[in-house]
Amino acid sequence: MSSLFLCIFIAPYICLGESQRVDVKTAEEMEGCLEPPGMSMKKKNPAQRFFAALGPGLVTGAADDDPSGIATYSMAGAKFGTGMLWTALLTWPLMAVVQMMCARIGLVTGMGLMQSLRKKFPRPLIVLFALALFLANTMNIGADLLGMADAAEMLVGVKAGFFVVLFGVVITVTSVKCDYQQIARILKWLCLVLFAYVVTGFIIKPDWRVVAHDTIMPSLPRGHEAIQMLVAILGTTISPYLFVWQASQEVEEEKAQGLNRVWLRAGASQKTINTRALDVGAGTFFSNLVMYFIILTTGLTLYRHGIRDIETSKQAAEALRPLAGNFAATLYTLGVVGVGLLSIPTLAGSAAYAFAETFAWKQGLNEKPKAAWRFYAVFILSMAAGMALYFFKMNPVKVLYWSAIVNGVLAPFLLTAIVFVASDARLMKKQPSSMVARVCVGLTALLMYAAAAGMFLF
Repeated sequence: MSSLFLCIFIAPYICLGESQRVDVKTAEEMEGCLEPPGMSMKKKNPAQRFFAALGPGLVTGAADDDPSGIATYSMAGAKFGTGMLWTALLTWPLMAVVQMMCARIGLVTGMGLMQSLRKKFPRPLIVLFALALFLANTMNIGADLLGMADAAEMLVGVKAGFFVVLFGVVITVTSVKCDYQQIARILKWLCLVLFAYVVTGFIIKPDWRVVAHDTIMPSLPRGHEAIQMLVAILGTTISPYLFVWQASQEVEEEKAQGLNRVWLRAGASQKTINTRALDVGAGTFFSNLVMYFIILTTGLTLYRHGIRDIETSKQAAEALRPLAGNFAATLYTLGVVGVGLLSIPTLAGSAAYAFAETFAWKQGLNEKPKAAWRFYAVFILSMAAGMALYFFKMNPVKVLYWSAIVNGVLAPFLLTAIVFVASDARLMKKQPSSMVARVCVGLTALLMYAAAAGMFLF
């Protein structure tokens, strides 16, 4: 067990720092055109260089802690206490390797993930992936809106239905009206709301010796319920919509610099890859840090006081209030609203990118709605369908939880396809992912296959 953890932990740093071969353009030619906006690293101190490097990787990592993730991690803490803290250590390197591979595909091929998969696999299979992603994302959007509305109702006392419509309309209009760079800046600032969960974890004053023991001494899941929870955690952390979003945002970043043709975007310099590796590493670390503190907070409050079943985000926050104080409960509630505003555009956007790339439609958040009307139609349809779920009076936390399980079953199949693409030297412009990266992502897929199978067999 210890050797497996050692392998998993050192692998990301090997694969994120691997050397690159530039085929289409020289590194000098590409340095100016492939750096993300504001990425000039000269004459900047280390802190400035670090913050300048943050972009798609940070947003993708933060979007992973959507209300679905918050609900799943809260349920893990409520049901199993601090016994699931070790999963945050396990999923961080796995998520980092997967997201970096998707980023690499976008940077090197100049295409989104589904467009790259289309070059390798039959279109019917890619259409199936796109449909499954659309359905899972729409269910997730609906449940996220319901969770956000519940939290907002608790804060201001207005009925949740009003907030479902308000949040849905605001997110849709903002995403359609604003260009990519404006949306990217908004999403980066929204990442700050996630610190609410880290602060909450310290407010409850845990016994750090006990916490450290439960973190570094994994207790393997036993029984159907525990295995099901592991599948949900893996599914909400290593989630298919993040794969699509990461690769598509690499393309969007390059389009924003005027590289509007695939051949202009092909290839990536060592500097560009290193910058994105830092970005992805920071984003995935931040995501799993927040996951850790949500499990910690609910494990040390709800679980210890016998509150094992959470039905709504409002109930979770109300249960925290007498146990952790008003401030902690308010931070938890504000966090649900904030991360929903961050993650829902990512969910709807990844569904739109998946369909547009599959059917070769004009696409992108930088495009005018009239020019890319089918792309925006999928985005709006996904949002509208998600909003409509409110009228079915569905339990938001249970829907969020089951959407995480659906993602946990879907993700390993998509990961297998991603490894095939990342291994293709021709498609990857003679810059395929390293063997270490491919093995790590392959092992991640096998772990998720095994967890999904265990859920059905035990």
